[in-house]
Amino acid sequence: MARRKKLSRSNIRHLITKMNPRSPISEQYRTIRTNLQFAAVDEELKTMMVTSSGPSEGKSSTVANMAIVFAQQGKSVLLIDGDMRKPTLHYTFRMDNRFGLSNVLVGEKSLGESVVQSDVPNLDLLSCGPIPPNPSELLGSKAMERMLEEASGRYDLVIFDTPPVLAVTDAQILANLCDGALMVVRSKQTEYEAAQKAKELLQPAKAKLLGVVLNDLEQKKGHYYYYGTN
Repeated sequence: MARRKKLSRSNIRHLITKMNPRSPISEQYRTIRTNLQFAAVDEELKTMMVTSSGPSEGKSSTVANMAIVFAQQGKSVLLIDGDMRKPTLHYTFRMDNRFGLSNVLVGEKSLGESVVQSDVPNLDLLSCGPIPPNPSELLGSKAMERMLEEASGRYDLVIFDTPPVLAVTDAQILANLCDGALMVVRSKQTEYEAAQKAKELLQPAKAKLLGVVLNDLEQKKGHYYYYGTN
C-alpha cells in the first residue's frame, strides 16, 4: 500500500471542533455524536451518510465536524466526499483533489493510494477526485460496494458527505449502502415541505434515518441542535 501523504496543520481550514474543542458549539457536536450512538445501540454503526434536503444548509461543515468528534473519541474514521457533482472536502481540509473516490471506483487507484491522512489523529480523508460524467452510476456500482466493504474493514466508521436529497438521486443510492443517515436542515431557511419530502425519499432505503441536525437555530443557544426522527 502506498504511503499516505500527511497534511500539515497550516493546510486545514478552521474547524470549530478541532480549533476550539471546548467551545459550546463543539460540545453540541459531541452531543450529536452521543445521540447517534444511542440511536444505533442495537446495531453497530459502521457506515453513515450526512445529507440535506437542499443546498446551503451547512451539511458539509456539519459532516466535517462530526468526523472530527468521532475521531477525537478514539475511533478510526474515514471521511469520504460522496458529492461527485459539487465536492467540497478538498476545500475544507485544503487538500489535493487530483485523485480520490472517482479514481478508486474506475480502478485507476487503490483505496490505500487515494486516502489522505489528516493532522487530526484517527481521521483519514478521501476526496471526490476528478468529477465524473456519471456520478449516480459510479455510486451505485459493484465497485462502490467493494470499496465500502474494504473501507469498513479498515476503519471503525466511514462517513459520506452526500449531495442534497431533492437535487439528485445520489443520496438515495448511498442510503442503500450505509447503516445510517443523518439529515441537516437550516433554521429559517429549509422549508418544512422540502424536509418532509427528503425524509420520505430516504425512508425506503436500507439506511436507518438516525435523526436531524437543526443548524443555526439561535446563536445564543448554539449553532446546532439535534433531535430524533421518532
